[in-house]
Amino acid sequence: MKQINFRRLSYHIRHQYLTTNNAVVIVALVVAASWAWGSVQAMDRNYRLQKEVDYKRRELRLAQLETATLKFEQNYYKSDEYKELAVRERMGLVNPGEKVLILPPNSAEASADEAESARANAPRRVERSNIQQWGNFLFGGRAGQLQE
Repeated sequence: MKQINFRRLSYHIRHQYLTTNNAVVIVALVVAASWAWGSVQAMDRNYRLQKEVDYKRRELRLAQLETATLKFEQNYYKSDEYKELAVRERMGLVNPGEKVLILPPNSAEASADEAESARANAPRRVERSNIQQWGNFLFGGRAGQLQE
């Protein structure tokens, strides 16, 4: 009896599932999957290469900007204006008609007042609740206007 069931099952599998149409569909699916995988790999490779090209272009642009900056600095150091300023600074020379004003160092009180005014003018961070922060995020920075 078991032999008969096995024969019946094998006959059923051969004629229902192992047909030429099913084999063609399976081969087509394998080909399509390999094509899709190859396309994904090619896109990934192109993305990485494009990222590298963009990085190299940024480096090139940075090097060009640095070169231009150094050329400008070189021209400035060769100019008569720089030479005059350097000599005036190092030797303490002045042009005719100029007066030098030498100020004494600040007193402790003046330094303390300056530090206090700097602290008073410093931007203050406003602590907001989690709900206010979410509202600010969701409504584009207008959460404070909506709640007031």
